[in-house]
Amino acid sequence: MHEWMGDNSHTPHIVVDTSIDGVTVPVEHIKDGKIILNISEAAAHNLKLTNDAISFRARFSGVPFDVWVPMQSVLGIYARETGQGMIFSQDAESAEHVEPPELQADVEETRSRPHLTIVK
Repeated sequence: MHEWMGDNSHTPHIVVDTSIDGVTVPVEHIKDGKIILNISEAAAHNLKLTNDAISFRARFSGVPFDVWVPMQSVLGIYARETGQGMIFSQDAESAEHVEPPELQADVEETRSRPHLTIVK
């Protein structure tokens, strides 16, 4: 769904239930226990969509923040331009707790030279 929206020049937004354990979002932007996040390539840097979670780095009111959202907390996804999207049902019994990975500092990794050999 995310890819389809991007391919059609739509801006994907997700609605997140912030009461689920493990959700890491800026609390000052939570309203009524939910937050709406823009997950477009322009807004969500280093976006990772896995079976367990959605993670990315974004700016909120100019302040960078590492966001981590377990999949069971995602209530829906929609296109900002049309409002069309998909709402997901929540099965509280099947939802399992997923821990966010350890946050790493923004440190450039030292890369060694490639190890190539000339073969004749």
